[in-house]
Amino acid sequence: MIDVFITTEYIKLDQFLKFANLIGAGGEARFFIEDNIILVNDVPEDRRGKKLRNGDIVQVNNEKYRIIQNGEIK
Repeated sequence: MIDVFITTEYIKLDQFLKFANLIGAGGEARFFIEDNIILVNDVPEDRRGKKLRNGDIVQVNNEKYRIIQNGEIK
């Protein structure tokens, strides 16, 4: 599992994809989400504006990412 550290209350899914280097630009998010299975806390997610918060687990292409806010693991 890869830890992704954020300093804000949440990060939107499209911003996360760019932040995690899964896409090159924010405009690619819509197509990436349409073409890949993305799970947030084991639930399929296709909304690029989905807010990811501390402790959320995002799975993309069999790789898991854990959102950690301000270094505090939930």
